[in-house]
Amino acid sequence: MHIYNLHEWRHTHHFSINNSEGEKNTRRVIFLTFSMMVVEIAAGLAYGSMALLADGWHMGTHAAALGISAFAYWYARRHASDPRYSFGTGKVGVLGGFASAVVLVLVALLMGVESVKRLASPQPIQFDEAIVVAILGLVVNIVSALFLKGNGVRAHKHDFDKNHHHDYNLRAAYLHVVADAFTSFLAIVALLSGRTFGWIWMDPIMGIVGAVIIARWSYGLLRDTSKILLDSGVDRKTMAKIRSVIESDSDSRISDLHVWPVGSQHLAAIISIVTHYPKPVEYYKGLLVGFEGLEHVTVEINGCSSEPCLAGQTGYQRELRTRPA
Repeated sequence: MHIYNLHEWRHTHHFSINNSEGEKNTRRVIFLTFSMMVVEIAAGLAYGSMALLADGWHMGTHAAALGISAFAYWYARRHASDPRYSFGTGKVGVLGGFASAVVLVLVALLMGVESVKRLASPQPIQFDEAIVVAILGLVVNIVSALFLKGNGVRAHKHDFDKNHHHDYNLRAAYLHVVADAFTSFLAIVALLSGRTFGWIWMDPIMGIVGAVIIARWSYGLLRDTSKILLDSGVDRKTMAKIRSVIESDSDSRISDLHVWPVGSQHLAAIISIVTHYPKPVEYYKGLLVGFEGLEHVTVEINGCSSEPCLAGQTGYQRELRTRPA
C-alpha cells in the first residue's frame, strides 16, 4: 500500500491582508479619537454648539467603528488557519469595513435629524470657546488621517482586473477619520460665520451638509464591501477573459464557471471544462497563471465522447499517445 505525504498537496487559505502597520496605526487613532470625543462632547454641551456637539458624537461612533476595525484585524489573524473557515478569514476585514459603513450611515442620520431640530429652534452659542475646541478637533483628525494614509488605503473603485487591491478594513478606518476632519472643518466654518456675521443658522446648516456628504461616502463603502460579501465583486471582463483563455485552447469549452472574491485581494474559481482532448488539471491551471489575485482554482474536466469538433489532435495530445507507459 502506498503512503502519501498529503502535506505536499495541501495549500494554505490565508487570504486575509497582513497589514501590521495599518493595524498598529488604527489602535493609535482609536486613542486619539476617543480622547477628542470626550473633549468635543463636553465642550458642545457647555458652549451650546450643535456643530461641535455633532462632531463629538461623530467621533464617538467613529471610535467604536475603529474598534471594529482593530477587532477585525485581530480576529482574522488569530483564525487564519482555522479549518472552520472554508476559504480562510479573508472576508473578516471586508465585514469590518461593511460594519463601519453602517455606523457611518447611522451617524449621518443622527446628525441630520439633530441639525434640523436646531435649525427650527436655534440656541445661543459661545463662539470663541467652541472655535478653539473645533480647531483642536481638526488637528487631531488630520494627524489621525496621516497615521492611516499610505498603509494600503485606496480611494478608487474595487477592480480585480486592474490589480486595484484594497484593505477595506483600513479604508473604513481612514474614511471615518476623514469624515471627522470634514465635520470639524464644517463646524469651524459655521462658528466663524455665526461669530462674525451673526449667522447662527449656519451651525445646523453645516450639520446637515456634513450628514449628506458622510451618507454618500458610507454608501460607496457599503457598495464595495457588500459585493465581496455577496460573492459578486468580480467584473464581467475578468470572467470573459478567463473563459477566453480556456476556450482558446484546443476544443475546450467551459460548461460552468464560478469566480468569486475570498478576500479583498484574492479570488477563487471553480471551472468545469468539456473537451475531446482532456489534459492534466495542472495544464489548465497554468493557462490562468497571469490572472492577478486568482489564488484558489478548482478545475473539473469532462471528456466528450461525441465526434471531435477539430480535424485532429493537438501536438500535446499526440505526445501523450506516443509517450511510453
